[in-house]
Parts: sequence; C-alpha cells; structure tokens
Amino acid sequence: MRASHKQRGFIAAMIHRIAGIALAVFLPLHFLALATALNGAKGLESFLQVTRQPLVQFAEFGIVVALAAHLALGLRVLAIEFFDFREKTLVALSACAAAICAVGLIFVLNSG
Repeated sequence: MRASHKQRGFIAAMIHRIAGIALAVFLPLHFLALATALNGAKGLESFLQVTRQPLVQFAEFGIVVALAAHLALGLRVLAIEFFDFREKTLVALSACAAAICAVGLIFVLNSG
C-alpha cells in the first residue's frame, strides 16, 4: 500500500465515495417505493411488508449511515476547500466520525 493511501484523508475520501455509490444504488429502489405508492394503498402495503424483513431493515440502517457519512465527509471537503482546515484533519475526521455514529445510533434507537 502506498504511503498516500495510509493517510487519514485518503481513507475518508474513499468512505465518502463508497457512501455516494451506495446512495446512487439506493435511489432507484426509493423511486420504486414511490411508484408503488402512486399505484394505490394495496401496492404500497405489499411493498412495506417486504421492508419489515430483518435484512431489509439492516440495509435501511446501512443507507442511513451512508447518507450521514456522505454528508459529514462532504462538509469536510467543503471545509478543506473554503477554509484553512488542512492542518486540522484529525479534528475534522473525529467530528465526522462522531456525527456518523450519532446519526446511526439515533436511527437504531428510534426504529426499535
């Protein structure tokens, strides 16, 4: 592994990109759910029945965490671009990690 790949900023950038890909994969599924709602209550209820499965609920948790990661790490990129934040990488990454964990925890506690 190259030395540049071991830096915290590189790992954060990769997580940001992977979270963006996960959101892009999720988007068509979200549109499918909206389309079933337009077809009537019966179609929506059958779709919602599928979402009550444990694997789907775990995937839902994953997409919420991916959304939080993409948002927090995107804000980190903006802070680096517009402010003098390059020397405070560890502080920014710690704040991002705390925000991601908080969103994941709030989601788990509210979904139970």
